[in-house]
Amino acid sequence: MGRQCGAGTPPAATLVCAWPSGAAPVKSSAVSNRLKDKWALVTGASSGFGAETARQLADLGANLLLGARREDRLAQVAADCQARGAASAHVHKLDVADTASVNAFADWAKATAGRVDLLINNAGGAHGVERVEDGRDADWEAMFQSNALGILRVSRAVLPLMKPHPGGIILNIGSIAGRVAYEGGSAYCASKAAERSITKALRLELNGTGLRVGTIDPGMAETEFSMVRLKGDKEKADAVYAGVEPLTAGDVAEAIVWAANRPPHVCIDEILMMCTAQAAPHKVHRGEG
Repeated sequence: MGRQCGAGTPPAATLVCAWPSGAAPVKSSAVSNRLKDKWALVTGASSGFGAETARQLADLGANLLLGARREDRLAQVAADCQARGAASAHVHKLDVADTASVNAFADWAKATAGRVDLLINNAGGAHGVERVEDGRDADWEAMFQSNALGILRVSRAVLPLMKPHPGGIILNIGSIAGRVAYEGGSAYCASKAAERSITKALRLELNGTGLRVGTIDPGMAETEFSMVRLKGDKEKADAVYAGVEPLTAGDVAEAIVWAANRPPHVCIDEILMMCTAQAAPHKVHRGEG
């Protein structure tokens, strides 16, 4: 038997549905806050998706464990989060490409919080747009160290803080590039495809533990991404977004937080999101209309 829901908007944006059977009304879970006072660990939290995710988690009253290499910017993000209502915000330097740094960060998280309920594996990036024949070992290695091995290192170090507390979730930040390869992106696409495989394997390995694993895969998004990839060439970086309204860090963070805020019996395995103008990595409409 179907539900009958009123067309009007109830007070406080709470959806109340009347069941013909006479059962008690059911409130929608859309406005539930399941992240208040939870311990959320975010890597790459000094800018972009990581920083904005931290701020939106702060809006929901979460406790934050923030890691990144740029400690000055990390401290500013933590201050923003405290001002926005975080239950607490703690920072520690983290380089996901360095095993010792990751292990030290996990030890600090254990001493600070004793547990982790939400892990956002966000740290990563792209370096260069060269074709394979012109590629540089240093760029290839940097991408695999952060985008793939970094997720493995952090997950390995943090899982002991999560497994005693069923209901937690790991969200890895991937990319459309992990699904569709393109010219000039061979190593980056491969590193993000590796992230996708790691996510799927973790989902299988943790089945039965009460922990959830998913991936958020954005398309074109305007952050520091292109500036880093293009070695600081602002003109080329700006051209990436010319004539397009790309995703913002806030758009992606909203999807991350939404996935994290689902009830414990719900696992968002994957979200693929792009701006309206982008239909594929190689198919972008530029201009008005």
